[in-house]
Amino acid sequence: MVFTKEEFAAKVKEIQSSSWYKNPIGFGIARIDRGQLNPDKTLQATFPVINWNENFGSAAVFMNALKNSGIEIDTTQNELVCSISEDFLESCMETFRPFIPESKGDVHKNVQLIMQLSALDSDLGLSEDDFKVVFIFNDTAPESVESVYLKLYALSTGKAALRSLNLNGAFGKLTNVAWSGNTPIELDWLRENELSLKISGKYPIIDFIDKFPRFLGHIIPADNTRILDSSKVRFGAQLAAGTTVMPGASYINFNAGTLGAVMVEGRISSSAIVGAGSDVGGGASILGVLSGTDGNPISIGENTLLGANSTTGIPLGDACIVDGGLAVFAGTKVYLSDDQIAKINAVNPEAKLLNIMKASDLAGLNGLHFRQNSQTGQYIVTRSTREVKLNADLH
Repeated sequence: MVFTKEEFAAKVKEIQSSSWYKNPIGFGIARIDRGQLNPDKTLQATFPVINWNENFGSAAVFMNALKNSGIEIDTTQNELVCSISEDFLESCMETFRPFIPESKGDVHKNVQLIMQLSALDSDLGLSEDDFKVVFIFNDTAPESVESVYLKLYALSTGKAALRSLNLNGAFGKLTNVAWSGNTPIELDWLRENELSLKISGKYPIIDFIDKFPRFLGHIIPADNTRILDSSKVRFGAQLAAGTTVMPGASYINFNAGTLGAVMVEGRISSSAIVGAGSDVGGGASILGVLSGTDGNPISIGENTLLGANSTTGIPLGDACIVDGGLAVFAGTKVYLSDDQIAKINAVNPEAKLLNIMKASDLAGLNGLHFRQNSQTGQYIVTRSTREVKLNADLH
């Protein structure tokens, strides 16, 4: 029996010292949306609380509760997905008892979740079978819909860094579904019931069809973050506080996003990252790992401007400018005059610059301005007029 916080700490220590226990990388309890035609198909997993490299006491309680409810725990596998039960909830409540009185607001959210699940009203049409407890022990390719969603949550909440998680095969675990608001609808169910739905006037409004939901369907952004069109940010994207995503040609894909306050009016493709203070101009495009970067993800530095309708296929450092309409790819040949080489070297002391270079050889350098000679069409690189400050600790 657990009545005090000291007893709770002792219980957690006992569980964690067991031979079968292992701290997970991430864990949480998800509400599951199942297929309307095939209830064995998971369409969406919604995590009210996610834990990523944190709250290991709660992880121990959850795993021990599964064990107490008769489920075998194998922490040698990469992930574990189990249905919850009344026995599971009772075991959790028993162990969490000392924290129940103070669990509200941002305090002890895992305890709050167990309390709410224990008090679940059957009139809602939900039962314990509609919820799964999910653990990820190793960052390998996801093996279930639930683990894909848990990783996407970790990215979109900023608990995991962009490009830090293994998402190989994630698309293969998810299926295309019709999304009506936050509700996923099985396409086969729609086809089978199309006649009756349309005759009865109950055919749903379909907002889009995709394997991924929208960012705002799962994530509450920071107060000073603006997303003017929910369709412009995919779940699994990461938006730092202060980011503004305008409507029109803007888009931020999954496992891509911003590291600070950024104006987004163009496309940030999968795995592309934009630094604080930068501006992705209207219709500008940062190539992703699936669109011409040879699998090498692109990072854009701080205080950089991508002009309207430009395309960037190489990493850029701080305080760079790509003029509107220019397409800068890895193999693009650019010209640097001797005086501009000297100016660029002043902020990139280790760069080896020539008069004619491929754009890829300038990747990641600071203070570059990509321009085009209006008479000859030649691409030119000059020193950007934007301010670049060297880090005194590094130079």
